[in-house]
Amino acid sequence: MASGFGFPILSPAEIAEQLFQYGIAPVANLRPENIASPQPDLLPGVLARFFNSFVDAPGDGEDGLLGFSDLEVLDNPEHHMEAIRVLRLYNKSQAFLDSIQFKDFTLADFTRPTPRRVVEVLSALINFLFYREEKVTLLQPIVSETPDYHERTLELKARMAQLQKEIADHELAEQMEEPMAQQLEADVNALQQKVQVYNKQQLALRAKAAVINDKKEEIHRKITQADFELTKHAQENSRLMSKLVKSPEKVQRALEEKKSARAKLKESEKIAMQNDQEKSAALEIRNKAHEKLTKQHSKIQDVHEQLVAAKTVEKEVKARKAKLNDESVSVMSFDAQIVDWQGKVHEMEERLKGKVKERNQIIADENQKLGALSSEIEGKLQCLEPREKKVEATIAKASNLCSEAASARTAATAEQQKIRAKFNNIVKAVVQHLHG
Repeated sequence: MASGFGFPILSPAEIAEQLFQYGIAPVANLRPENIASPQPDLLPGVLARFFNSFVDAPGDGEDGLLGFSDLEVLDNPEHHMEAIRVLRLYNKSQAFLDSIQFKDFTLADFTRPTPRRVVEVLSALINFLFYREEKVTLLQPIVSETPDYHERTLELKARMAQLQKEIADHELAEQMEEPMAQQLEADVNALQQKVQVYNKQQLALRAKAAVINDKKEEIHRKITQADFELTKHAQENSRLMSKLVKSPEKVQRALEEKKSARAKLKESEKIAMQNDQEKSAALEIRNKAHEKLTKQHSKIQDVHEQLVAAKTVEKEVKARKAKLNDESVSVMSFDAQIVDWQGKVHEMEERLKGKVKERNQIIADENQKLGALSSEIEGKLQCLEPREKKVEATIAKASNLCSEAASARTAATAEQQKIRAKFNNIVKAVVQHLHG
């Protein structure tokens, strides 16, 4: 189970110290002896605290609740809560360790790890925290150059939310007032139709009034003419009265003719007075109709003012939408600045990679010098022939011990594989039971 991720192996004391420093120690009294002889709950506790502190966002942690599909499959879901929680934590831990190139992390390493595997996993975890802290330190000057970016972003988002709320309120008010506006529009149309009818009636009444005025003038002219004729007849009557003594029969006949003409004249005057009264009544009706039209016209003006106010509110909503679009453009400019900063961060990472390559080159040069020095030391050791026999005897003894240890390791590995095969069979059975 060799790892594909290169990192220095830390001692149990260093691991315990760093776990306390980063706040991911599972217990308050963790000691190096607990890492050298680990308990089954050591790795789950450290990994759970690590995910809660450095990986999971607030609100993204597992809540331990089962989905409807799990509840349908399991007979007694409450009996499997702990097993499901452990399996979820193992899957998350395996995915994270794979992402940092730490391979071959099995369920046995998670539940029953050996001391060596515990040290390797915790060393990889702490080295990742070192690498993360170094990256954060490198990016801190860039972040400090824009200290108010988040505040400005929050202000803009709050302003956008406020404007969107105002727009929604205006749209809601517009929707709520739309039936009223439609009703007002229908009333305005009806009133306009009534105004047109009244205008036609007014024109007709004016035409009738003009005809009546013409007739009235004609009647006044006839009355004047009649008065003139009456005066003329009175003069003629006085003249005839003077002649009455001379010709009484002739005068009597002329007088009767004058009386009949006067009766006809009075009858025509009476008819003219009746016509004048009728014209006066029609004129009064026209004045009343004019007053009603004036009142209707004032109502139409009030409705027109309400429509103008509604159009003003609509223009204000459009202006606010335009302002919101302008602020969206400013937010997009901030996004462009973020992309620019991300490019700078990428450039810093490239520089860091160059520094790492340079460091690796220096280490390779030092290793070459170390090889030369080792060859020189080997040459000097070959000159030490008196100690060669003693060394060979020691080596032979060590070889025997190594062969014994290899045989014991082989037996232990076989026994461990048997136990692991049994454990995997148990896990498979549990998983098959969980999934129906």
